[in-house]
Amino acid sequence: MLARLTANRLNEIPIEGFLNRSELCECPSFHLDSPDNNPDLPWEFTDANKEKVKEILSHYPSNYKQSGVIPLLDLAQQQHGGWLPVSAMNAVAKIVEVPPIRVYEVATFYSMFNRTKVGKYHLLVCGTTPCMIRGSRGIEEALLKHLGVKRNEVTPDGLFSVEKWNACMFLLPSLQSCSFALGCCVNAPMITVADYSNGSEGYTYNYYEDVTPERVVEIVEMLRKGEKLPPGTQNPRRIRSGPEGGNTTLLSEPKPPPCRDLDSC
Repeated sequence: MLARLTANRLNEIPIEGFLNRSELCECPSFHLDSPDNNPDLPWEFTDANKEKVKEILSHYPSNYKQSGVIPLLDLAQQQHGGWLPVSAMNAVAKIVEVPPIRVYEVATFYSMFNRTKVGKYHLLVCGTTPCMIRGSRGIEEALLKHLGVKRNEVTPDGLFSVEKWNACMFLLPSLQSCSFALGCCVNAPMITVADYSNGSEGYTYNYYEDVTPERVVEIVEMLRKGEKLPPGTQNPRRIRSGPEGGNTTLLSEPKPPPCRDLDSC
């Protein structure tokens, strides 16, 4: 009873002012033909990636090729500079021998697939609760201001784009969310850099954690220069996800329990 009343009350709260629908999902689930994205444009995997396609399909029974749709779409996206044109989806559908709509369903469901152009360095800013509390909005604002673009726009040189990842709102059935946390809540705030600058051969997907507005601008400029920076925490006082300044507990091996013979188990 209490849970139902709580859910009803949450649905009555207006979303304006703290969350808007455009922050939940900005990529439409439909397709409109354009000169650079239409089914008449030829598309196929490179010779090197055709070998990867064979390797991917080898993991599935021959009568379940469709099980390889997700890794094949991922490979196609890497090859095509970080986004999936409809002709690439059609090529995948032909390979796994399913109607194209079955591939469209996957590509429109998972937010990992980009169906519009992104930069060679696609920057994902986590906007879920831990990162938001730790300043993710300032991180995104710093990136957008420095690059001179809006969210999901590509810089004129084609190098950068910025996307925000948000939380799932299961308590608000009137809203539809299409992305999750990036999974480094302990090192919030954080961004991910999907590097498509070298195609599928050199593709990387790295996390940069404990970032500040100043640090993300430095990361952008290092990427612009082609410099490789170490992923992980950007706080020099932390080691991985350990506490700042080092451990204050668990400094040695724990003592065994005094009243139990573990070797007899």
